[in-house]
Amino acid sequence: MPQLTQLGEVIWSQLFWLVVTMALVYFGIAKGMVPKIQATVDAREGRITSDLAAAEQARAAADSTEEAYSARIAESRAEALKVTAAARQDSAKAAEAQVRAADEGLRAKIEAAEARLAEQASAAAADVERIAAEAAREMVSRLAGLSVSEADAANAVKAVVNG
Repeated sequence: MPQLTQLGEVIWSQLFWLVVTMALVYFGIAKGMVPKIQATVDAREGRITSDLAAAEQARAAADSTEEAYSARIAESRAEALKVTAAARQDSAKAAEAQVRAADEGLRAKIEAAEARLAEQASAAAADVERIAAEAAREMVSRLAGLSVSEADAANAVKAVVNG
C-alpha cells in the first residue's frame, strides 16, 4: 500500500501543523473567549450582589415602616380609647344632669301636688266640720227642739274632732 509508505514522510509535518493549530485554537480561546466569559460571570455576580444588597435595604426600610405603622396604630388606638372614655364620661354627666333636672322638676310637681292635697284636705275638713255643725244643729233642733247657734255647733264639732 503506497499510502502507508508515505506515512513516515508526512507524519512529522502533519503533527507539526496539528500542534500549531491546536496552540492557535487554545491561545485564541484563552485570550479571546475566556476573558469575555469571565467578564460576564463577574458582571452577573456583581449584579446579584447589588440586588441582594438592595433587597436587604428594602427589607430594612419595610421593617422600619412596619414598626412606624404599628406605633401609629397603637397611638391611634390609645387616642380612640381616650376619646371614647371622655365621650362616655361626658354622656354620663349629661345624663346625670338631665336626671337631676327631671328629678327636681318632679320634686317640685310633687310638692305642689302635696300642697294642693293639703289645701284640699283642709278645705274638705272645714267643709266636713261645717256640714257636721249644720247636721248637729239640725238634729238638736229636731230631736230636742232647741235652737243652737252656728258658732256653738261649730265649736262643739271642733271639740269632738280634735279630741
